[in-house]
Amino acid sequence: MGMRRKKIMAGAAMYALLGLLASLVLIPVLWMVSTAFKSYGETIAKPPRWVPQQISFEAFGRLWSEYPFGTYFKNSFVIVLFSMAVSVFASCLAGYGLTRFKFRGRNSLMTFILVTQMFPSVMLLVPFYSIIGKMHLLDTHLGLILVYISFTVPFCTWTMLGFFRALPLDLDEAARIDGCNSWQCFSRIILPLTLPGIASTSIYAFITSWNEYMFAFILTSRPEMKTLSVGIAEMNGFQQIRWNDMMAASLMASLPLILLFICLQKYFVSGLTSGAVKS
Repeated sequence: MGMRRKKIMAGAAMYALLGLLASLVLIPVLWMVSTAFKSYGETIAKPPRWVPQQISFEAFGRLWSEYPFGTYFKNSFVIVLFSMAVSVFASCLAGYGLTRFKFRGRNSLMTFILVTQMFPSVMLLVPFYSIIGKMHLLDTHLGLILVYISFTVPFCTWTMLGFFRALPLDLDEAARIDGCNSWQCFSRIILPLTLPGIASTSIYAFITSWNEYMFAFILTSRPEMKTLSVGIAEMNGFQQIRWNDMMAASLMASLPLILLFICLQKYFVSGLTSGAVKS
């Protein structure tokens, strides 16, 4: 009886701790949602109100009338989708090649891919700015796409390595017996079996590129080229801050990530665990 009581108390303490940690994460999100539906007067009211007295959509209306929010949204989607597609495609080819073919320098290449993840992004800011400038790609979508691809390909490659390693080589041999060449074996047999990995790497590439701010701020200057993260930050005015406008923009910018993660979160978790285990 005493042991059972200890287990119940330990379980209750664990759930209480998890509830506390969850509240620390959810409180800023709930405050963002609440502020987005407040009028400007309520955002500066003292004491602050968690629940708005009257739900207002004026902040959402101003996003499309007073700010180039649609341009920011379009820029982010174009940049993120292109960088995500290239990153996933390149990581699939790299993961398949590194697990299916033996060649000189394979282990060194895998180590090099891993080492590239050890450098902080701020350390690469000046070199990237210099390279993109010499390529005449400053203030362009292509410049940001190339930068985001360089960030996401290494991690996506290591994630896909775990999925390709989990597939037996017998599948490749059976496909070749049936007359498939290397590309047909990859595209028709192996690639469909790694759809969970493709989904998880797509989510990672999307989130990483969508939330990036520093390089987008440095490499773009024209308003028509700015992304959502930069555009939302610049809504901070000199004379006053419309917190409801900023929170409404942040809420709108969060919706694609929330919907994507809700739909594919099981693949995302599976991809992280598979990429972390060496078989």
